[in-house]
Amino acid sequence: MRVIRTIAVNVFRESVRDKVLYNLVLFAVLLILASYLIGQLTAGQDMKIIKDLGLSATSIFGLFIAVFIGIGLVWKEVERRSIYSLQAKPITRVDFLLGKYAGLVLTLLVNVAVMAAALYAVLGAMTLFGSPALTAGLDAPALDPRLLVAIGLIFVELALVTALALFFSTFSSPMLSAVFTFGLYVVGQFNADLKHFEQVVSSPAAAWLARALYYLLPNLAPFDIKAQVVHGQPVAAGYVAMTVGYAVVYIAFVLLASVVVFTRRDFK
Repeated sequence: MRVIRTIAVNVFRESVRDKVLYNLVLFAVLLILASYLIGQLTAGQDMKIIKDLGLSATSIFGLFIAVFIGIGLVWKEVERRSIYSLQAKPITRVDFLLGKYAGLVLTLLVNVAVMAAALYAVLGAMTLFGSPALTAGLDAPALDPRLLVAIGLIFVELALVTALALFFSTFSSPMLSAVFTFGLYVVGQFNADLKHFEQVVSSPAAAWLARALYYLLPNLAPFDIKAQVVHGQPVAAGYVAMTVGYAVVYIAFVLLASVVVFTRRDFK
C-alpha cells in the first residue's frame, strides 16, 4: 500500500507540472467566468445558464484531463525505458499500475474541486452584487448544495473514464488509446438505447448482440444529472448510491483487466 501511495504522489506531482493540465484548468475556469456574460443575454435565465455551462465545462475539461494524461501513464514509462527497472526494484506491476491510476484520480479530484470552486465563486458574486431580479423566481437557490452532487457524479464518471484510458494504455499507442477512450465515452452516453434495441430490429441475433453490448460497455448516461440540478428537481440518494456503486464495480473490473494485460506483457 505504501508503494502505491508513493507512486500516486509522484504521478500527481508530475501531472501538476504539466503545462497542458494548467491550460485545460485555466480554460475551464475562464469558461465558467465567461458564462456570466453569456447569462446576461437571456433575461431571467442567468443563474440556470451559468450553472449549466459551469457543470458542462467541468465535465468536458475533466474528460480531456482524464484522457490525455491517462493514455500516457504507461506509454511514457515504456518510451523512457524506465519500466525495465521495475524488475530490479521491490515494485510489482500491480502496484505500479494501481499507483498510476490513484495518482491520476487524485489529480482529477483537485482539478474538479478547483472548477467547482470557480463555479460557486461566480454564483456567489452574482448573488451578492447582482440585482434581486437574478435570484427571484429561481427553481433552486443560487448556491444550491445539489450542485455538489452533480459535480460528484461528474468526478466518479471521470474516474471510470480514467480506468478505461489506463486499460487501453497498457497495450496500445497514445493515439489509439485516445480514440478508443473517446469512442467508449460517446457510446456510453447512448448505451441505454441498446437495452431496447430489439424493438427496432427484427433480427434476434442483432438484438442479442445489442443486449450483450449494453451490459459490456459502460453506461455513462446516469452520471449526467445536470438538467435535474439546474432546474431544481430532487435527486434521490438511492439513485446516487446506485450510480456510484455501478461505477465502483465497473472500475474494479477494468482495473483487473488492466492488471492482467500489463502483468502478461513482455517488455524485453
